[in-house]
Amino acid sequence: MLSRKGIIPEEYVLTRLAEDPTEPRYRTRERRARFVSKKGNCNVAHKNIREQGRFLQDVFTTLVDLKWPHTLLIFTMSFLCSWLLFAMVWWLIAFAHGDLASGEGTNVPCVTSIHSFSSAFLFSIEVQVTIGFGGRMVTEECPLAILILIVQNIVGLMINAIMLGCIFMKTAQAHRRAETLIFSKHAVITLRHGRLCFMLRVGDLRKSMIISATIHMQVVRKTTSPEGEVVPLHQVDIPMENGVGGNSIFLVAPLIIYHVIDSNSPLYDLAPSDLHHHQDLEIIVILEGVVETTGITTQARTSYLADEILWGQRFVPIVAEEDGRYSVDYSKFGNTVKVPTPLCTARQLDEDRSLLDALTLASSRGPLRKRSVAVAKAKPKFSISPDSLS
Repeated sequence: MLSRKGIIPEEYVLTRLAEDPTEPRYRTRERRARFVSKKGNCNVAHKNIREQGRFLQDVFTTLVDLKWPHTLLIFTMSFLCSWLLFAMVWWLIAFAHGDLASGEGTNVPCVTSIHSFSSAFLFSIEVQVTIGFGGRMVTEECPLAILILIVQNIVGLMINAIMLGCIFMKTAQAHRRAETLIFSKHAVITLRHGRLCFMLRVGDLRKSMIISATIHMQVVRKTTSPEGEVVPLHQVDIPMENGVGGNSIFLVAPLIIYHVIDSNSPLYDLAPSDLHHHQDLEIIVILEGVVETTGITTQARTSYLADEILWGQRFVPIVAEEDGRYSVDYSKFGNTVKVPTPLCTARQLDEDRSLLDALTLASSRGPLRKRSVAVAKAKPKFSISPDSLS
């Protein structure tokens, strides 16, 4: 036993004894990488970009796209560098004019009270941020000093406009408004008006509305052309419908957006069994509109993989009328219930409408039978006696 423990580690022996060789082993299925995350971020990494100079051609957008720590660092360094640069210029002017000599000279200085680089730096700050303490000022002795004063004021105004505009745009970015636009965690496929439909629910948590809101949907999958070309992200636009028809929606309350799966739909041959094995299917939903308060266009995105689509279920109602107002219960926003739905593709349902008739007949018989039994139990039993007829 000692030799066995010395040769075979004890952890390995216990692990092997704990395994049951009769139990089947299941491998964890690797989930497909999303093209768009549930929060709307695009899962795309840009690599080997050789033309980095293109980002510098649009400096303002580059600054807005930076992260907050980098933006604040650039904001601080832009002012410090400009103050130091012009402090050096003011010091050189004073040095060239002889204003740094000890003692009071007979000549009028270009800038009063500048005796060192520290005083030149303080004067640079006073000029650029328009703070006047009364101790230092430009005289009319040196025209070059007047010119530098004008240039520094112009440069300071440009830095203020760019950096403050950048911070304002970062604060009021459109995707911040999209945080309150929510989508249901799962999508469903069920019957509506006798046709299979792909449905999802969308809502807005804020009272301020999204003006001219439109919604679009795309199917992203890996396809191969007849010529053998592999398209890893083939995007197909499919129409979506809402209660009033068209892509424009009035998002004052949560809406159920649906797509009719017809012969022109890429989901026409999708069966319930494919939802567990169809790893290349991803449905992207894009909601776009104008923010009412700021007038900025915003966009909210989400996606649904095959295993996030529920077959044969329907969203529960969440809007009710209470005290003369319509109230929305967001605790049931993503709740669904099972409903009778044929377990076949939309193509098979169009080719054989008897499947729908049989499903309708089966669903209608159940409630009628329960109702007739309930009525029979609730019906009062009485008899008529011969004395009452006389």
